[in-house]
Amino acid sequence: MNKTVLQIIRFVVLVLLQVLVINHIRLGGYVHPYIYLIFIMLLPFSTPKWQFLVLGFALGLSVDLFTGTPGLHAGATTLMAFSRPSIIKLISGNQKFENITEPNISQLGGLWFFRYALFLVLIHHFALFFLESFSFRLIGQVLLRILLSVPVSIFLIMMIMYIFKSEKKRE
Repeated sequence: MNKTVLQIIRFVVLVLLQVLVINHIRLGGYVHPYIYLIFIMLLPFSTPKWQFLVLGFALGLSVDLFTGTPGLHAGATTLMAFSRPSIIKLISGNQKFENITEPNISQLGGLWFFRYALFLVLIHHFALFFLESFSFRLIGQVLLRILLSVPVSIFLIMMIMYIFKSEKKRE
């Protein structure tokens, strides 16, 4: 299957899964898991940096259109997409990805992907929840939401990644 078609299908499926299923699961007022972030996480290493920003904005805006949050997700996912190359450098150090096309569990291992996802989800959640509250007076509530939402988001993301893990092994 063409890689562009695969990315479009991944985009649509993740956005619809987020807005039609995950957003309607009530886990209390402070837990808000987000799995649509997988799309940005799985973009190929060869993707130009400007495309990360455009795709991050489009992804967030798509969720914003469904949820009625004017620009909150667009801002948070754009920041996450902007941070992705730096996070990959931070986690990988001088490691080269010559035979690896995209950052996933099959090719880079579960621990690497866990750290990668954790940093990106933290960036996204900090941006999203602080933009949502738009006040430092509510910093306690915002930090509690981040503290409770990040582990649930990471758990769901890792579960999805292991369910759809391909059989290519790391070399």
